[in-house]
Amino acid sequence: MKKLYSFLVLMFFSTFGAFAQGSLSGRVVQADKPLEFASVYLPELGKGTMSDSAGHFSIEGLVSGTYRVEVSMMGYRKSVEDWTIPSKEELVISLQALDTSLEEVVVSGTLQEVSRSNSPVPIEVYKDGFFKANPTPSIFESLQTINGVRPQINCNICNTGDIHINGLEGPYTMVLIDGMPIVSGLATVYGLTGIPQSLIDRIEVVKGPASTLYGSEAVGGLINIITKRAELAPIVSVDAFGTSWGEVNLDLGLKTKIGERVHSLTGINTFQYDNPIDNNEDGMTDVTLSKRISLFQKFRVDRKNSKEFNVAFRYLYEDRWGGEMNWTPEFRGGDEIYGESIYTSRWELFGNYELPTIENLNFQFSANGHNQNSVYGDMLYLGDQKIAFGQLTWTKSLGNHQLLSGLAYRYTYYDDNTPATASVGLDQNLPSEIHLPGVFVQDEIQVGKNKSLLLGARADYNSVHGPIFSPRANFKVSSSDQSLIFRISAGNGFRVANVFTEDHAALTGARDVIFEEELQPERSWNTNANLVKKFYTNSGAFFSLDASAFYTYFTNRIIPDYETNPNQIIYANLDGYSVSQGVSLTTNFALPNGLEGNIGATFLDVTLTEEGITERQILAERFSGVWNIAYSFSRIGLKIDYTGNVYGPMRLPLLGELDPRPEYSPWFSIQNIQATKTIGKRWEIYGGVKNLLNFLPPANSIARAFDPFDRGVDFAEDGSVIPTPGNPNALTFDPSYMFAPNQGIRGFLGLRFTILD
Repeated sequence: MKKLYSFLVLMFFSTFGAFAQGSLSGRVVQADKPLEFASVYLPELGKGTMSDSAGHFSIEGLVSGTYRVEVSMMGYRKSVEDWTIPSKEELVISLQALDTSLEEVVVSGTLQEVSRSNSPVPIEVYKDGFFKANPTPSIFESLQTINGVRPQINCNICNTGDIHINGLEGPYTMVLIDGMPIVSGLATVYGLTGIPQSLIDRIEVVKGPASTLYGSEAVGGLINIITKRAELAPIVSVDAFGTSWGEVNLDLGLKTKIGERVHSLTGINTFQYDNPIDNNEDGMTDVTLSKRISLFQKFRVDRKNSKEFNVAFRYLYEDRWGGEMNWTPEFRGGDEIYGESIYTSRWELFGNYELPTIENLNFQFSANGHNQNSVYGDMLYLGDQKIAFGQLTWTKSLGNHQLLSGLAYRYTYYDDNTPATASVGLDQNLPSEIHLPGVFVQDEIQVGKNKSLLLGARADYNSVHGPIFSPRANFKVSSSDQSLIFRISAGNGFRVANVFTEDHAALTGARDVIFEEELQPERSWNTNANLVKKFYTNSGAFFSLDASAFYTYFTNRIIPDYETNPNQIIYANLDGYSVSQGVSLTTNFALPNGLEGNIGATFLDVTLTEEGITERQILAERFSGVWNIAYSFSRIGLKIDYTGNVYGPMRLPLLGELDPRPEYSPWFSIQNIQATKTIGKRWEIYGGVKNLLNFLPPANSIARAFDPFDRGVDFAEDGSVIPTPGNPNALTFDPSYMFAPNQGIRGFLGLRFTILD
């Protein structure tokens, strides 16, 4: 009887189990594209299968329950999901490529859309996620973890800065928005400020001269901010964060549609910091207090002929000040309490219109106005700059030739209240007006299946300096699978300088500006070799190496002389030459377990040679390193980002042989950590710590901070400082001894909210 009972029980459960069996079926895709040969594995059961050519897979004979499903494929990040059987739905697994950079579309190198792998010009691309790893109030600060790019703060009081690319200062860097130049030296700061980061699709960085396509200012390189297409942006995006210092930043983005054809993208950025802090106890604010608002509006029109028509507008207003802790606005411009107060009002208009013609004709335009009202103690600076730019390009494919030619025109108006715009011998003001028409041509030749040659030339006529000619050549060769790419380039760059629009805020607070001669355009010759190698391992990991060697030779370099007279800064064209040379190496990696990032290093040698004497350039480090490492816990929606940089010693501007401050900065590193938690599909909360090592520059960085009006300084007839018992080191008040931010360790907390289509 017992045997019969056991037999019936066994039959019952076997029959029930048979009826309870089911299957797991679904598809493996990347952005709706089916992936073949993806591995689908159930670790609890040790069962698995592969996806077919349509991306489909199926595992039969499974008992009802919840299973962990692991999907992996070489070159893609592993996906892990929990799935319950039976289910009425099909399991769709979307894998993320470990490296998508080869097919990223770029425009900065050739003015034409081309995949990054096919571009003969080496271009670095940074997607929006790169900047979320270390959230900052502006893109200017976000660039600190890009190899070979360094945001440099030039003034301890007003915190004006610029962007250094491969050791070259901000005036050598051109800033573009959506491919249109937002020209002037100050654009390296204000062009990178106030754009809601949620509206940025990517940033393209080109290192080395690009004057052949973009004209003056593109000597050291360019930074092209590409905003999202209006129709592809989120419906609503909000990003707000604050720090333990009291800084508050808010980004708002909104996508709308006007009628049937007009797509609108609106962005608002506001930043406020109103908490004077003096941790180094020098009597001056460590960081400028600031109130900033920026409005961004972009329209794209759907035309019946599918031609492009985009127009965008941006307005930025900023009120910031730094100085003695008890400074208030009523002391602005006076000589009782020292403060540096800057009111900035800037507008920008830019866009492009493809002509309704059979030929590919595209008209691009931009205009901007920059008005600055600044005081540095009791010294007033009033500057007004307006720039208009237009460019008509024509593209044509002829066999293995991709032709591009264009006509360009730039008008620059500049006026201020300094001797820079005063007439010689006449008591009247003469604003500077410069007309710069130009013509350029470019031919990209497909030499072979995996080889291309780019030849280009540009001729400009400066209404003040005359004709300027800029040629360039680029050659690219790659393996058939694009895993190995080699590029070499040579080109010429030029820059027509306007010193006050570039350097006034950092310099006139303590020094008189002297021009020894009429400044002539700077010229440079550059060569660059670039090698990219990509690796995929059997375990599903991805690695890449990107190595470059570069050499730039300058003539007519405009060099600020800080040292001849400590109370002056003297400008003149270098009677000699300058060289910027070095090598850089960047490695990117992505592992199937969720670890990814990049690590880079740059070795620089920037020197000036005059009258047979060679010396290092001020504020040019010999070594810099950056890293951006992330680990994702996909099952709980948590990501950890560890970012940072390290810099070698830089030569700093001293006030003479008696200056007791070190001539070179120390090694220093700024490191940050952040945790981001995803909540559902719309929310993210993030927080972390900036400047983990609490690095701070020396407390005596500002010379004679206790005497900002130089009341205790004695001067000789030639303007030199006389050592006295009260001033034995012959110093004057000077805030230009600056190489690192004054903000120490601080926490931050933020929230993101996004509604997609």
